[in-house]
Amino acid sequence: MIFIHPQVYIPLDEEHLPAKGLHGIYTLQAFASESEKRSWKDMPRKPSRLKLALPVISDFIERMPKRVFTFSEITRLLETRRRDWNLPDYLTTSLFLETLKHDGKMRALSIRSQSHQGAPEVVRFAWGEVSPFAIAVSLRSDAYLSHGSAVFLQALTEQVPKTIYVNKEQSPKPRPSKPLTQEGIDLAFSRPQRKSTFTYNLGDWTIVLLSGKNTGRLEVGPITVADSQVDVTRIERTLIDVTVRPSYGGGVFQVLEAYRSAKDKVSVNTLIATLKKLDYIYPYHQAVGFYMQKAGYEKARYERLRSLGLKFDFYLSHGLTTRQLDPEWRLYAPPGF
Repeated sequence: MIFIHPQVYIPLDEEHLPAKGLHGIYTLQAFASESEKRSWKDMPRKPSRLKLALPVISDFIERMPKRVFTFSEITRLLETRRRDWNLPDYLTTSLFLETLKHDGKMRALSIRSQSHQGAPEVVRFAWGEVSPFAIAVSLRSDAYLSHGSAVFLQALTEQVPKTIYVNKEQSPKPRPSKPLTQEGIDLAFSRPQRKSTFTYNLGDWTIVLLSGKNTGRLEVGPITVADSQVDVTRIERTLIDVTVRPSYGGGVFQVLEAYRSAKDKVSVNTLIATLKKLDYIYPYHQAVGFYMQKAGYEKARYERLRSLGLKFDFYLSHGLTTRQLDPEWRLYAPPGF
């Protein structure tokens, strides 16, 4: 006869039956009564090593500075801590994640681009409740939050934004060798400012991916948002960024409010040093000084920006259909600004 085991098929005949009382691992069930079989099924099983380690793993993740991970980051975490957590070699990242989702606080997030239909779906793994800022900045490696998002996170506005700006710097490029001219400035700023069209949906939030100038992450540092650490531009860099790209900061009037809120927080030394290191071809220091004066900064502070030179007529923003020249700063701004 043929005895069918759930895992092993063993041919049995009369002369190959084991002696009475000798039950091997494969033939034990063949000679057990139905009540014995049911009692074996009801016996508690020994917890897996992963289940035993789950409290330690959960505590470790709770103490990590970040709470949103890529699949590769979970793989690295598993490989670097496998021995410490006494996990078996056969445990895969997928099985590890499934256990953390089923028995822990891990959850999978699927994020789709609303602007690029062909872009692949992005999957991230979040531990517990996390900030949308932490999810957004995880979409690109080595990225950071900037512009309007930094204005909010640095407490320079009371408005809660629904757009999150994530900046991933470009590779280094040579500075334009062509000398700056008034005609070149007029032409460049007569057109609307270019805007990124690469966006993702995250509930009620819109994530805008930027490819900013390479700065070596100048004046970027970590802050904690809802128990998760995210990288964001510091106050001085943030003010410069929204001066250069006011549309990413809510427009020129919102940028002015950010300058007002930063008045007692900003270091003019750091502001000027950062502006010089950014090495823009256009004279953005004129716009920075203009904002500082309009925001009520002390004259000694904003005069330091004027001392950098006023060689050209400049613009507070691109595409000003109506404008008024401020002769003190040689700067075109909206009428009544």
